[in-house]
Amino acid sequence: MKNNILSGLTVGIIALPLSMALAIATGVPPQLGLYTAIVAGIIAAVFGSSKINISGPTAAFVVILIPIVQQFGVSGLLICGLLSGIILIFVGVLKLGTLIELIPYPVTVGFTSGIAVVIATFQIKDFFGLTIENFNGHYLDKIYLIFSSFNTFKPSELAVGLFTLFLLILWQKTKSKIPSALVALTVITIIVAFSNIYFPQLNISTIASTFHYDIGGIKGDGIPPIPLQFELPWSFLKPEEITLDLFYKLLPHSIAIAVLGALESLLCAVISDGMTGNKTNPNKELIGQGIANIIVPFFGGIPATAAIARTVVNIKSGGTTKLASIVHSLFILASIMLLSSYLSYLPMASLSALLLVVAWNMSEVKHFINIIKVAPSNDVYVLLTCFILTVLFDMQIAVAIGIGLASILFIKRTIDLYSIELVNTKLTIHPDIPENISIYDINGPMFFGAAQNALKTLLNTKEDTSVVILNMQNVTMIDMTAMVALKSIVDNFASKDKKLIFSGLNERILKKLIKANFPFDDSLKTFTNLNDSINYSKTII
Repeated sequence: MKNNILSGLTVGIIALPLSMALAIATGVPPQLGLYTAIVAGIIAAVFGSSKINISGPTAAFVVILIPIVQQFGVSGLLICGLLSGIILIFVGVLKLGTLIELIPYPVTVGFTSGIAVVIATFQIKDFFGLTIENFNGHYLDKIYLIFSSFNTFKPSELAVGLFTLFLLILWQKTKSKIPSALVALTVITIIVAFSNIYFPQLNISTIASTFHYDIGGIKGDGIPPIPLQFELPWSFLKPEEITLDLFYKLLPHSIAIAVLGALESLLCAVISDGMTGNKTNPNKELIGQGIANIIVPFFGGIPATAAIARTVVNIKSGGTTKLASIVHSLFILASIMLLSSYLSYLPMASLSALLLVVAWNMSEVKHFINIIKVAPSNDVYVLLTCFILTVLFDMQIAVAIGIGLASILFIKRTIDLYSIELVNTKLTIHPDIPENISIYDINGPMFFGAAQNALKTLLNTKEDTSVVILNMQNVTMIDMTAMVALKSIVDNFASKDKKLIFSGLNERILKKLIKANFPFDDSLKTFTNLNDSINYSKTII
């Protein structure tokens, strides 16, 4: 128990500033990130399958959530989180968690690398202290705003950002068990607090100077020192704004959040299982994440998922049970109640520096370059497509096209496993096969991607062929499209008075053909092995 409590406190120290930074990067007040870490950390741990995963706001979500906040506001974001939770529960109940794990590696690397680039780019504004009134729009719009506003940059903000970045990197190299974020942000916050008092002309931006709150008549700057408030996710909307049309518009965003959340959670489970030897039930884990995302919006939290970096820290700090995640959440809650006035002194440039480190760690630079160097060309195309779409457009499009490309890639590779080959001259068991008997070996799955290939090959048999034997011993499956194509071949051969023989069909496929009314009669026969098929063919010619 002691190790889990200490591990939870360590993770909580890391999650505290990171949750605020991720909320700010998303475009919402920093306390919403804290609320997310508190609620999701407890609920996902209690209802999920993993004993050691730490859930909360993650960098992967930033790219998806920014356009939602810009278009629909905070209420739209909270409703999206609620809908994504419902979707995750359905995915888990239908036991589709294992399918999420099948998304190819180039797709996930393309997503994460693209997300890292976007997050890093958006930190330039606060890192340099740029004055940009309306930092909205797509990626290229924001790039233009950044470059056109560089004449407003503040040397003091840049100095804070660079010094924070230097401390974060330097402390990590010491291999100390004390989190680098705690050391760097504590030191720089104290320096900035005194600088703003004694050198007010510097006017270094902090959470307190940037964010303000008005909750239940209590007004203030920075982080509100009050516990979580239960509130309906749509409470910020006017009654006439809550329409079915709004939910239709939010649904695609919710699906994208659910898909990415499922990917992130299951990837985190795979990594943590590999480090600990545990076995996470992917479907139960998704149900736990779904329940967390349904409850989080009622306390003002943004979408959450299992966080890989925090989970790894939990493992390395000795966390072995769900208690660590619960302690991490309680630590953040206590920090809000007791330390909110001090947390409000955190400089915006320092939080940007923290996110720059996060972006670098999730960028997968080595893996990205390695895929380009050694992977097949199709995998490289998929990687670059997912990366470019994530950066230049939005994550919703990237998720949809990425999964579509993954499916096409899977179909193509499955088709490549299929083959149909004339083997008359290659048989040693019957070297004296008559010329009017053709024997074809069919290997691999027969489905819509391969059906036309089989149809063309068999329809091009020689005119003087009277018997065709299809050796289907290595056919693993057959779908409706392939059965229709095969039925066309049967009908074509019957019209030409040719005999067709199926050899080596497994019982499952044979039952499918019988159910599909294949006319097994004198013109169409089936035998369990190739030898019997050839012997029968010799008797009828």
